[in-house]
Amino acid sequence: MKKLQVQGLHHITIVGSTKQSAVEFWQGLLGMPFVLEQPNLGKPDENHLYFDPGDGRLLTVFTNESREDAGRPAPREVGCVEHLAFSVSRANFAGVPARLRERGIEFLQRDRGFMDSIYFQDPNGLKIEVASYKFETPEGFRAVDVLMKAHLLRVERGDHHIAEEHLADAIKLLMQTRDRLPH
Repeated sequence: MKKLQVQGLHHITIVGSTKQSAVEFWQGLLGMPFVLEQPNLGKPDENHLYFDPGDGRLLTVFTNESREDAGRPAPREVGCVEHLAFSVSRANFAGVPARLRERGIEFLQRDRGFMDSIYFQDPNGLKIEVASYKFETPEGFRAVDVLMKAHLLRVERGDHHIAEEHLADAIKLLMQTRDRLPH
């Protein structure tokens, strides 16, 4: 059987409540520029809002002015989305807790070994994560290259999870392979 080869995430679409609620959260809190609005061509009673999460791809929200914010945790069952994660810089990450507190938004902060994460909910209960890697990706590589190498080192060493030492060693090994390439 031949493989269908994807080349990246095109967009994510979520079901929202009103246009105002969506714009206030996705643009107002998370800073995603509003790109465009048009009718949902598959469901005429809904609007389709498009936002740029920062990488030129899209996050879209179906809205309907007769809906209200759900204000409860989204379902976490088999087949449901557990959360959406967005990348922020280390400098920006440091200010996230204060910004959430200013808006009265409850959050949970976690150290994930190779990244730091903050979790909170959108107005409809969808769990959102803002995450920041604990490393700078070397030029000529992708973050996933660092993570794959760090994972191999972690497994090789029998460690429980990726830690900063694995990241540092992975970057060192990647840099050595780059330095051996003909210039």
